[in-house]
Amino acid sequence: MTKICTAAWIHGQVQGVGFRYATLHQAKQLGLSGYVRNQDDGSVEVVACGESERVEHLLAWLRQGGPAHARVDKVLTEPRNGSLGDFHGFDIHY
Repeated sequence: MTKICTAAWIHGQVQGVGFRYATLHQAKQLGLSGYVRNQDDGSVEVVACGESERVEHLLAWLRQGGPAHARVDKVLTEPRNGSLGDFHGFDIHY
């Protein structure tokens, strides 16, 4: 299995709707490491590391809108090289 790290920025109605907690739950279910955190511009940043299929599964969930009360308008992603060992588990950063 190929292991990757991907950073994603999710734009829309994604703060104040339980987005970070729902993302944490999804990422832990998929066995990913990394973090999720709110950004000052109202977006949410996610860094997910693990098996490529599992990271893609999380990204698909994010693109489909995440938790029930969120509204996702746009998801931007970019690969993160060399970050696989930087995270132990998946956390919410504040």
